[in-house]
Amino acid sequence: MVDLLILLPAAGRSARMGGQDKLLMPVDGEPLLRRQVRAALATGQRVLATLPRGRATARAAALAGLAGPLTIAEIDAEEGMAASLRAGAKAAQAAHAAGLMVMLPDMPEIGASHVARLARAFAEVPERPLRATDMAGIPGHPAILPARLFPALAGLRGDAGARALLQRENVRLIPLAGRAAITDLDTPADWAAWQSRQQQG
Repeated sequence: MVDLLILLPAAGRSARMGGQDKLLMPVDGEPLLRRQVRAALATGQRVLATLPRGRATARAAALAGLAGPLTIAEIDAEEGMAASLRAGAKAAQAAHAAGLMVMLPDMPEIGASHVARLARAFAEVPERPLRATDMAGIPGHPAILPARLFPALAGLRGDAGARALLQRENVRLIPLAGRAAITDLDTPADWAAWQSRQQQG
């Protein structure tokens, strides 16, 4: 296994949730953000959660008491995803990590076993970016970017994330069972549909 830094970019505004915070919605009896950070920590890797500067109180409280190598960084979230990616690249570079895993915190079907599987796959070819897909090959998350891309990540701006960067790379695709890699919940309708599917089993 190689050393990774796992980034959970949790600085978004949850703007499509009608006043609710999607990252504080309960899943398996705990706030989604706490659940996903806990899953990342279960791998034994270092974890960085970025929170919105000036309005991080509730999200920070949801992470209180978690055991493991967790760092919380408050960032200027108005810019979008790039601010979190820059923070992640800087922290990963400082830690001499072999890669940066970007694990979106609004994806409730991603668990510790998925993270560990992706980390093992990345260790086989640590120079290539890696991205999870569903079983049909549709790209999703998490994704892992190798250390050689940290300087490029440090130069990102805006809300497009690392999409343009990955388009120039020979990305290794790793399928995850079911819809885990592509299930993200952004609206009340998304949550209602997902909760209904969970109840139906």
